[in-house]
Amino acid sequence: MSTEPVSAKTVLAELKALGSEEGRAGMARFGINIEKAFGVSMAASRPLVRKYRRQHDLAAALWTSGIHEARILAALIDDPDLVTPRQMDSWAADFNSWDLCDQACMKLFARTPYVPDKVAKWAEDEREFVRRAAFATIAGYAVQAKKATDAEFMPFLALIERHATDPRNFVRKAVNWALRQVGKRSRGLHGPALALAEELAASYDKTARWIGKDAVRELTDPKQIARIEARP
Repeated sequence: MSTEPVSAKTVLAELKALGSEEGRAGMARFGINIEKAFGVSMAASRPLVRKYRRQHDLAAALWTSGIHEARILAALIDDPDLVTPRQMDSWAADFNSWDLCDQACMKLFARTPYVPDKVAKWAEDEREFVRRAAFATIAGYAVQAKKATDAEFMPFLALIERHATDPRNFVRKAVNWALRQVGKRSRGLHGPALALAEELAASYDKTARWIGKDAVRELTDPKQIARIEARP
């Protein structure tokens, strides 16, 4: 981990050196927006994450650059204790690719104390990646928030039900992801999540039906049930 201040310009140069046209082409095949991308893989950027971890000001400067990999790095090195609600809204408004949205939500936003408020707000936002951010944050929170109670997740199930008919690809996949992660979090949440999944699976709406059936498949898998039952 670096202890000396470093400029965003220096880090951008390090990132650019790790990129390639082949990397950009690979990203594009996975539906990643490469308009402002260097073509750096997540594996190649890990040493930079370790090097610059918990540098809030650097993260802000990297985000401002608009470079795809710089923004992902910003999400991975920022200090969740210093993240503000205003920053979360600003970054969410900038999301233009599923991977950027998911990394920021899972690795950073889900570690802040603002999850319930932001999830509720973003879920009602019509912008595709902002709404995705709500459900990606739920999925991340289900993993990251070790001390959260089951009761804290019940309002999330209501939001999942409310938005299970949004047919947009990046939203429906995130809603499904959130439902599965909540259901796998604990024995207490497995039952309500599975009940919702079964209800959605029987829906007349095509999107809700897909979300429900896929979630039922995972939440009734014997291996998953064994893992859930083994948790304290």
